[in-house]
Amino acid sequence: MNSKKTFVLDTNVILHDHKCIYNFHENDVVIPIVVLEEIDKFKKGNEIINYNAREFTRELDKVAGNLLFKEGVSLGENKGKLYVVTGKAFSEELKDSFFQDTPDHRILAVADYLRKKNPNTVLITKDINLRLKAKSLGIVAQDYETGKIKDIKAINKVIPTVNDIDDAIISRLYKNFEGVPVEDFEFPKKPDPHKYSILKSSKSSVLTHFDPINQVINRVVKRPYYGIEPRNAEQTFSLDALARPEIQLVSLTGKAGTGKTLLALASALQQIEKFEQVLLARPIVPLSNRDLGFLPGDVKDKIGPYMQPLFDNLSVIKHKFKSNSKEYLKIEEYLKEEKLVITPLAFIRGRSLSNVFFIVDEAQNLTPHEVKTIITRAGEGTKIIFTGDVQQIDSPYLDEKSNGLSYLSEKMRGQKLFAHVNLVKGERSYLAELASNLL
Repeated sequence: MNSKKTFVLDTNVILHDHKCIYNFHENDVVIPIVVLEEIDKFKKGNEIINYNAREFTRELDKVAGNLLFKEGVSLGENKGKLYVVTGKAFSEELKDSFFQDTPDHRILAVADYLRKKNPNTVLITKDINLRLKAKSLGIVAQDYETGKIKDIKAINKVIPTVNDIDDAIISRLYKNFEGVPVEDFEFPKKPDPHKYSILKSSKSSVLTHFDPINQVINRVVKRPYYGIEPRNAEQTFSLDALARPEIQLVSLTGKAGTGKTLLALASALQQIEKFEQVLLARPIVPLSNRDLGFLPGDVKDKIGPYMQPLFDNLSVIKHKFKSNSKEYLKIEEYLKEEKLVITPLAFIRGRSLSNVFFIVDEAQNLTPHEVKTIITRAGEGTKIIFTGDVQQIDSPYLDEKSNGLSYLSEKMRGQKLFAHVNLVKGERSYLAELASNLL
């Protein structure tokens, strides 16, 4: 019995990962010709899907030959073959179920045709709706799993509390600013780099951080940053990670109202003189996937609604001070001189970022490839912060395990220049917290 599988790829898989054809091991990969037609529509533009469309076309050109449409071409050693399959007639069942002639239904027709030749045919698509349609016809359909993280629980963990710590050691933490050697704590295993914890003895408790460079546990001190006072342990830990120069990459996760973006912005303003520029950006995910073109006005008018939450956070900080105060006027000056810039992420893509404090908000709407592209732009002296809620994703082709923020938080765990804090408690208001938990 032939155990080799045939994977039929939807357009959105290629737009998600332009090298996806190499990720199916010894199995064969089929691209319906209608997918190439759809890819062609995405080649122009500056978004990541446009980049992936162009790169895939180049990749296809490398492997393409006269056999691509007949016998297939090899994808490499220990790999299967790549085929491009032309359109196939709709089966009677497909006609009865879906009477419209659409690209999705043409892809279904190809998958339906191929499974009659090889029962081990699988449609790969990031479109949940198309997967359901395929299954209604008896076609096996799956999400594209490459890049999905395995352990989402590790990202959503609350800050651990370690009990039964010796009173004398906690006393040493309060007295010794340089910290206490990690070996003195007799932990079951050494903490991950930049691990934040609450340590408790019978008499007291202390907020701590593990310094992987000096191999010490040190006390985290609660302090305000540009008028923003941390309200809980998670916020205190976040501000600590944001302020440490040895931590060049930070991910802050948590539901709406936990203060992720506000803390990042307050920390940026506190340290702004150390950097050439503070950039605060977010990806634009248009409502219902409609293009920005349907909105009235010029470019600024179109992007304004998407950037407003960032300006709202800045307004919160500004109103911590009087309008004639030094801090308030400094913020106005930073904006005017573009020392502080709030902008859509697409307007920054392609830049080389040196000595920049770069905050990427709503990072759960980025793909793993987009996150990688941003980080690889970092030059000397740059610090990058990704914030977002991995349970509130606007992109139709990403989920809790496949988005860039989750991917980053898992893959960078254990690195000495990275810190992750998951904020749990909402601090916007009691009403906001209640709605977040109950509705």
